[in-house]
Amino acid sequence: MGVITDNLDLWGEALWGTLVLFFGGGLIAIVLGLIVGAARVSPVPIARIVGGVYVNWIRNTPLTLVMFFFAFCLPILVGERMNYTLLAVVALGIYTATYVAEALRAGINTVPIGQAEAARAIGLNFGQVMRFVVLPQATRSVVPPMMSVLIALMKNTTVAAGFSVVNLGTIRASLSEVGENALVVLLWVMVVFVALVLLLGWLQRYLENKWRIAR
Repeated sequence: MGVITDNLDLWGEALWGTLVLFFGGGLIAIVLGLIVGAARVSPVPIARIVGGVYVNWIRNTPLTLVMFFFAFCLPILVGERMNYTLLAVVALGIYTATYVAEALRAGINTVPIGQAEAARAIGLNFGQVMRFVVLPQATRSVVPPMMSVLIALMKNTTVAAGFSVVNLGTIRASLSEVGENALVVLLWVMVVFVALVLLLGWLQRYLENKWRIAR
């Protein structure tokens, strides 16, 4: 435990950095994913095309390259220096949004098409159909794949370590400089990630049980 208790400031900073990346990227991913997922099932052809291009382009690009673009190319394009942590959050959000969109699209496809047709028959527009009829039903089936996406996001935060963003992925290098055993540090990093993932797993079970009862 000495590797932690003797370096609480470094561990706290690293954990905070990971949580900032996770929650910031997750918020962007969920909001953008909802928009893209709705576009993917939209009756408007251009919306489906744009959504499809975005998902297939970003999802098939390695996260490291997406992060590289935001860390080095975007500041050049806009002509000013930008905060690396903010850029990493945006990169993670935009990348993860593709998986959120696909998980949402899969959930929407589980809702019987007659539900949407009935809603349109009583005069609801596409946005109202999605908000009041489709999404409330799709949410239940989306929880497991959505939590898998968030777990992947949690682990993907370590990619930002290669772009000078402090998080649990950088703690090994930081503690090695003060003489701590790198292997021991990595084992503790693994323990922390397992604990965080177990917490997300508990949240998944809670949401599933809550909405199963409400059904």
